[in-house]
Amino acid sequence: MDHISPVLWQFLVNWMKNFPLFPPEASTIAPQMDALYFFILLVSVAGLAIVVLLVVSFSILYNKKRHPVAVQIEGSTLLEATWTIIPLGLFLIMFVWGSLLYFRIYTPPANAMNIYVVGKQWMWKVEHPGGQHEIDALHIPTGRPIQLTLISQDVFHSFSIPAFRVKREAIPGRYTTVWFEATQPGTYHLFCTQYCGTDHSHMTGEVYVMTPEDYEKWLAGSTSGMSLAQNGERLFASLSCNACHSGRPDARGPSLANVYGSKLRLADGTEATVDEAYLRQAILNPSDHITEGYVPIMPTYQGQISEDGVIDLVEYIKSLNSNYRVEQTLNTTGLLPESEGKATTASTPKPAAPAAKGTVTQ
Repeated sequence: MDHISPVLWQFLVNWMKNFPLFPPEASTIAPQMDALYFFILLVSVAGLAIVVLLVVSFSILYNKKRHPVAVQIEGSTLLEATWTIIPLGLFLIMFVWGSLLYFRIYTPPANAMNIYVVGKQWMWKVEHPGGQHEIDALHIPTGRPIQLTLISQDVFHSFSIPAFRVKREAIPGRYTTVWFEATQPGTYHLFCTQYCGTDHSHMTGEVYVMTPEDYEKWLAGSTSGMSLAQNGERLFASLSCNACHSGRPDARGPSLANVYGSKLRLADGTEATVDEAYLRQAILNPSDHITEGYVPIMPTYQGQISEDGVIDLVEYIKSLNSNYRVEQTLNTTGLLPESEGKATTASTPKPAAPAAKGTVTQ
């Protein structure tokens, strides 16, 4: 500092603040990811330095002036083993280290709060369990594991939060998950890092990390009045799903109470673990997921329910710990506006006037 003028020092400080070389470490996994990154960078720089040093040294020691006549040099088994074993060991360290981090990032803890993210051309729609909906924004608390369940409604997208060191693809027709735990309150950028069309560069947003107290206040002030499970209950009744999945002994479909997280034996003799992905596929492609003891009479809802509607149904089924709610809505009709019960396309939606980034929709 004593050898740098104050003006130059202030310029450097401001430059580093406005043009940081690396995003801040704002999640529990970020320091571990950076440690692996810098280890790989150090090994790469060291390897480059050794190669450059050897090239320069050999160019000087064995040039034509010093050795006008080429001399045959026999190989060294020890030398060859050394430059084979040492790089192999370093690569294995990177592989094992990276694998451990990979499995940790993509294996969420059991107590993680699940938030759904639907990618569309060209925006991110975030759906919280309590019914809060956001466009190109994500509000989360610090100190709590957050699981994102992602899916695309049209083409491939990729949800990336550099400050958390996480990135996960949003794939049409399939749920993918990633999790993180934010450590520092603040506002961080999110991006789509998979080219998805003409407005790909505009598919950005903000992640708002809040203290648990502030997050609870935001939840209370942003609720639409209906949770995802409650919306799913209305759709479940509107589609007459309760007619077959009533839980009665003579029901034509299996009981859905406590089905989430269980293992089902299917008609083909295989077993399946009931998670979000299984429930989604069972709704859209029921003929491929026939429970043992039942006949394939359930119609497909492919193309009749939007991804948002499927999420609502999945959350409702997850919440069922008895058949009481199903029985209560068994004879209920008209729970939804007429347009809600009709077929809605799951293809690319193009809102006429997209909501502003961060807007909570209801």
